[in-house]
Amino acid sequence: MTYQEAIDYLYARTPAFHNIGAGAYKEGLSNTWALDEHFGHPHRFYRTIHVAGTNGKGSCSHTLAAILQAAGYRVGLYTSPHLLDFSERIRINGKPISHDYVAHFVERERSFFKPLNPSFFEVTTALAFRYFADEKVDVAVVEVGLGGRLDCTNIIRPDLSIITNISLEHTAFLGDTLAKIANEKAGIIKEGVPVVVGETNDETHPVFLSKAREMCSPIRFAEKEKHTLPEVMQLKGTFQTNNARTILTAVDVLRSQGYTLSDEHIKEGFAHVCDLTGLKGRWQKLQEHPTVVCDIGHNPGCMPFITEQLKRQLQPQAQLPPCAALRVVLGFVNDKDIRPALNAMPTEGIYYLTQPSVTRALPSEMLYYMARCYGLNATRFSTVTEAYHAALSDASADDFIFVGGSNFVVADLLKEIDKCAENQIKGEKGKV
Repeated sequence: MTYQEAIDYLYARTPAFHNIGAGAYKEGLSNTWALDEHFGHPHRFYRTIHVAGTNGKGSCSHTLAAILQAAGYRVGLYTSPHLLDFSERIRINGKPISHDYVAHFVERERSFFKPLNPSFFEVTTALAFRYFADEKVDVAVVEVGLGGRLDCTNIIRPDLSIITNISLEHTAFLGDTLAKIANEKAGIIKEGVPVVVGETNDETHPVFLSKAREMCSPIRFAEKEKHTLPEVMQLKGTFQTNNARTILTAVDVLRSQGYTLSDEHIKEGFAHVCDLTGLKGRWQKLQEHPTVVCDIGHNPGCMPFITEQLKRQLQPQAQLPPCAALRVVLGFVNDKDIRPALNAMPTEGIYYLTQPSVTRALPSEMLYYMARCYGLNATRFSTVTEAYHAALSDASADDFIFVGGSNFVVADLLKEIDKCAENQIKGEKGKV
């Protein structure tokens, strides 16, 4: 079995939330326990850190992994979704899982999977846990897939649980209030295991406090802590300040547990997180003249930060003039309420509306109609590639182009950029 055949098998035989959304969700941990038993409880062979939350859990997971790597630990990192290749989900010291390992794992185990009928994420989690054990990592940073209490990563007993924040998401599964969602995410709090919570409000704070007391777990609220933030942070964007407080509080707890993490390790992790872990899509600058930035943020909790940053591009900043024009390539999936985001978008912008190349995509015709209702100057395109190239073609050197709205929009963009780079290399070789 080749790597591509293994990936095709996973998508064809195991429902993937990445592609189809709600239809892939399986409640309960019975399959997870069966898989864990079959593979010999691999997560027990290394230390773990568990990260949940609505927004920021990916940035926090990668930055913690980067700090641990800088300190010399062999670090597993399990996150989702991927942008360009499945192997991005499972990394050791920033290097994605080998294609051969994935192919051999699926070929060897598919007879076991067949009667169990596990979900894509259940199989992927089992693969990650087994891989980390086989490769003898010291510690694994494990990001929750969806929710917490019933997420299949929730069989680990970590050194530390982290919950970044709560906003309304996946309400069909997690509940229709912030308190209900907080309760689901608080399900990762284990008896006696410390927990760090990044941000709370009047609805969520009592939930976390009550659960921590119930589980006799020491709890720290990062928003109440005083930390000196790093001077250099490779991750840009206003939301990263909140993430940094959460990360620094988490580091304090890990130090108290015997992790050797110096101030220099912390500086190195924050300053080089993308280089060390391969993180992409967080206010990522792709080029200048015109400036092109992409961001995967899409939840109600992070969209206000993105719209605020877009508005800033139209104003003078740090002795820099405002951009000549703000051009926004935007697309969404069909299971989000995007009205608040559209309502907050700067009306001065020029919008290139599109749809990502996944089944869950919100049709660009519908997005165009909604955008016009909110007074946005918009044009519709069938693909992200068409929308992006139209924005580039229209832009002057002093313009600012933003691409976002969904993980999948950014994924399509990065694939197109990689394709263009490959074609350019081929063209240059052909001239030699």
